[in-house]
Amino acid sequence: MAQPAGRATALERLSVISGHFGMQAGTPAQEVQHDSLERQLTLALGGGTSPEFEFAQTMRVFPPAKHDALELEELLSAEEREVRDRVRKFAEGEIAPIIADYWERAEFPFELIPGFQKLGIGGGHLQGYGCQGLSVMGAAMAAVELARVDGSCSTFFLVHTFLATLTLGLLGSEAQKQELLPDMASFKKVGCWALTEPSNGSDASGLTTLARKVQGGWVLNGRKRWIGNAPFADIAVIWARNSETSQINAFVVRKGNPGFSATKMQNKIALRCVQNGDILLKDAFVPDEDRLPGVNSFADTNKVLAISRIMVAWQPVGLAFGAYDMCARYLQQRRQFGAPLASFQLMQEKLQRMLSTCQAMWLMVWRLTKLYEADRLSHEQASLVKAWTTLRGREVVALGRELLGGNGILSEFLVAKAFCDLEAYYSYEGTYEVNALVAARGATGISSIKPPRRGNVQVQA
Repeated sequence: MAQPAGRATALERLSVISGHFGMQAGTPAQEVQHDSLERQLTLALGGGTSPEFEFAQTMRVFPPAKHDALELEELLSAEEREVRDRVRKFAEGEIAPIIADYWERAEFPFELIPGFQKLGIGGGHLQGYGCQGLSVMGAAMAAVELARVDGSCSTFFLVHTFLATLTLGLLGSEAQKQELLPDMASFKKVGCWALTEPSNGSDASGLTTLARKVQGGWVLNGRKRWIGNAPFADIAVIWARNSETSQINAFVVRKGNPGFSATKMQNKIALRCVQNGDILLKDAFVPDEDRLPGVNSFADTNKVLAISRIMVAWQPVGLAFGAYDMCARYLQQRRQFGAPLASFQLMQEKLQRMLSTCQAMWLMVWRLTKLYEADRLSHEQASLVKAWTTLRGREVVALGRELLGGNGILSEFLVAKAFCDLEAYYSYEGTYEVNALVAARGATGISSIKPPRRGNVQVQA
């Protein structure tokens, strides 16, 4: 096969240089050195290396997808594969070259927003109002492909599409849908979703933010915490307790609303590009037309969380896929003791363990998604799978961190970034422990989330 002109010239120069080292052509020493120099040149020409370490490529040139050992893509429709491929091309080509630097600085890559606008995924599976009407599985493939390259970008998409936009689509008024959904479906406006509070995380139903009815609208007072996209979002969906009925209502609060402020949380070690915010509501007036008419109790949150929990269960699959793909390439490129790391038994055992777990994770969430599409999904099933994929995802990225050695703690080699990011998935959308207990409630019929006050155990029918 003919060599590219640039590479051929470079290899000729290497041959001349090897001659200056006093080696005779054809000697074993010359061949070893020539092979080593050629490998380094091949990597350098491919991009993704640095002058300090030219022996393996970083995530800037993303590794090819090698994670589908069981040909699971055959379970996807043609439309779902098209969405996956479209988002994969964007993630590998646009996100991968720049995201490690943004992750290190804990900044959001606003330069990627135009790319998101062109992807056709912002409206998720909603129909009409400019939304794309994807299948739930197709939207899930978008979340997976984004997470494969960067968990923060996947979470940005999930918060915007499957929390804020979905809430408006399911529970908003006709006027709210017509006004807001077209711009949100195209990422021209970005949304956030504010339920969690400083005093109430897992016990979200105990939220204390108050909505007081006044003439022409509502006055909101309270605090929210861990709200993704909050510092820059155009639209915030705020969940608050009605001071008259004590039931939970939801409101659209727009950027710049008097009495509303959002400040960036600092010093996170996970999902560092996600701009989580502390929201303060101080006598923030919201007109009547910005209350969501479909929200009349806390139970209405489940209409949104049922599907967003599926998407969160998919995200560790994406992180695990990315870690596996990076390790598979790294072990081929990195050599020690005169051989590629891929030739060592311990490396092979860990790599195949990552691969097998990736297959199981994908199949678990695929089945969960199919149950949702068939309108047969229970909370216990969703919690079972979300808890399991985050737990197994931790194992996969930990194995990847071992396989990369010292480079396993550098964000530019992806695995360290995924290792940290998975810690957030382990805890958000229900901690591992709470989801495990919900799943166990389904298995036993006994709820143990709240301890019995007088020794009474409530058995569910």
